[in-house]
Amino acid sequence: MTAVSAVEAALAQRRRRWRPVLLLLLAAVLVVVFIALGLIIRVSQSGTPYYSDDDQHFRYGSIGAEVASGIPYKVWQALPVLLPDEFPAGDYSSFGFLYDGTGDLPIGISKRRVSGVDLVWFNCAVCHAGTYRESEEDAPRIVTGMPAHQLDLHGFTTVVLGAASDPRMAPDSLRIAMTEAGVGLGPIERILWNVAVFPRLREGMIARASRLQPLLDRQPDWAHGRVDTFNPYKVLEFDLPTDTLSEQEVVGASDFPSIFLQGPRADMQLHWDGNNPSLAERNLSAALGAGVTPETVDHGSIERVAEWLLDLEPPTSPHQPDADAVARGFDIYLRDCASCHGWQSPDGYVFEGDLLGEITPLDEVGTDPNRLHSYTQAFRDQQVSELFKDTPHAFRQFQKTDGYANAPLDGLWLRGPYLHNGSVPTLADLLTPPPERPKTFVRGGDVIDPLGGFISPPCTTEASCFDTAKRGNSNMGHVWGTDLDAPDKSDLIAYLLTF
Repeated sequence: MTAVSAVEAALAQRRRRWRPVLLLLLAAVLVVVFIALGLIIRVSQSGTPYYSDDDQHFRYGSIGAEVASGIPYKVWQALPVLLPDEFPAGDYSSFGFLYDGTGDLPIGISKRRVSGVDLVWFNCAVCHAGTYRESEEDAPRIVTGMPAHQLDLHGFTTVVLGAASDPRMAPDSLRIAMTEAGVGLGPIERILWNVAVFPRLREGMIARASRLQPLLDRQPDWAHGRVDTFNPYKVLEFDLPTDTLSEQEVVGASDFPSIFLQGPRADMQLHWDGNNPSLAERNLSAALGAGVTPETVDHGSIERVAEWLLDLEPPTSPHQPDADAVARGFDIYLRDCASCHGWQSPDGYVFEGDLLGEITPLDEVGTDPNRLHSYTQAFRDQQVSELFKDTPHAFRQFQKTDGYANAPLDGLWLRGPYLHNGSVPTLADLLTPPPERPKTFVRGGDVIDPLGGFISPPCTTEASCFDTAKRGNSNMGHVWGTDLDAPDKSDLIAYLLTF
């Protein structure tokens, strides 16, 4: 047996004494490395779900709005828990968002992972998916492509902007709400959120509120199924202070349009005021309105939606008017209406008419001028000179017009209330002289009215009450057909109900 010196014995004892410390240090290093690798892997993850079905892609596919405009998915899920007074239904159906049972997000809300964080925001379907019922007892049927007439986008926007300064949005409260909503943070996520997400979330929300809230303060409530298309675009995309917007342009709310059968609309004057004949430019402009930017836009996704919409037909009208009345109404329509709007044949919609897709001057159509005035020459010039500059996607065909476009009427039964600003509840009301049309009514219902459109009862409270006396809501104009006698009006309505 080899003798051990006193020095060697002391060194061995020292090694035994430090071994636990070294093991702990090694374990700590491994934990740090593990966390660092987890963060690197997490932060390096980016992408968005793919949907093989075109309708599902339309409903949930990303167009790129999440990157610049979105909020974290887990915050989205937590908000109804965090702000229960603002979400009486317990989810986003409180504002008319639709759920089809295929996931936990409403139609029109897409998800994209950016630097390891799942963000959500709008896509095309948020404004172009709605419901109808044939009676109060029926379950709602969802139709993609029809106007989102049930959506209270103004109310939703007001709540989200208000949340920016709400004390409940503090990180500790949010963590609790996320856990209660079933989307709590994992160990690696906690670090990422504490370092990067929580600080930027509050700053971003406050910055957006500071730019957009002053605009909303100058406007009436948009109302269900309507949006101000271009004014938010001005203050968010071009960073124009609200106080620089003229009094004439600052109100511009109008209805969400239907987007069926886009193919036959190629080269027509598009948007309510007919300010562009290009489907591609109109689609890209609408995507900007939904929150994409020239840097974040997903052109491939938008083009896929655009291709699908070329041939998307509206569902067949469930109305069953008297056949003889329909035949008489057809003759009246061909005489008085078809040149501007095309017509419905037994085989489908006929996109023909000398004035179809053209612009009727404001002084002739006589409808509310505010949407027209909100699109200014100065704004048009900025669009053309600045957006997508030096790319194949640069805007070239926008123009300032002097009226509203004569639109095709395919899927007319799903497009009430009527006129560009949705100020007339039914087709029968549209054929009534303007002073006799309903002055107030409730928007947002989905039970179809036998006189065209949706049942829109008189207002009993301020909630959801649409007042045509408010700026942007005038129900004047479009007097064609109002001088027909009662039998002819009845026959014309019978024919219109077949669209």
